[in-house]
Amino acid sequence: MKKNIVVLISGRGSNFKSVYEASVRENWAEKYGLYISGVISNRADDLADACDEFGADLIVLAGFMRVLTPYFVDRFSGRILNIHPALLPLFTGLHTHERALQAGVRVHGVTVHFVSAELDGGPIVGQAAVPVLANDTPEILAARVLVQEHVLYPRAVRLVASGRVKLDGNKVLMDEEASRELAILAQ
Repeated sequence: MKKNIVVLISGRGSNFKSVYEASVRENWAEKYGLYISGVISNRADDLADACDEFGADLIVLAGFMRVLTPYFVDRFSGRILNIHPALLPLFTGLHTHERALQAGVRVHGVTVHFVSAELDGGPIVGQAAVPVLANDTPEILAARVLVQEHVLYPRAVRLVASGRVKLDGNKVLMDEEASRELAILAQ
């Protein structure tokens, strides 16, 4: 069964690139029937209609720096993924790496979650954790987290789009193998 993925982007597009490259490398189209059917930047379009025109079965936010309206979130409920550079529920919003260092946490990371009306508050799909090292700056920590973003996000997109991970109300359901793939402890 064919499923279409629409990616919403802003910024440098590195998370989109990692998802796209994984889809080609792992042959998602042939193996899972998953297709990236559209990429939309954060210009002032009617995003909901644009996503419908692409036949979006899954919408992937890849550095998309706009808050989605409740109408949009409700219209595509359970079909929107976001990636956030922190271990949610800690450090929602901006400047996550600076705030993690200021708080003195020993572990930081990245979270993929379903989008809800609450900013960075939707049900968690997967997380990757990295140690916070003594000489870390926000830039060094951000670079280490970004490496894990590029591992975790393509996995999450593939597993959600293929139906192995899904949202049931406010609960994320997945099998054990998917759960292991979506919990990463990096060195």
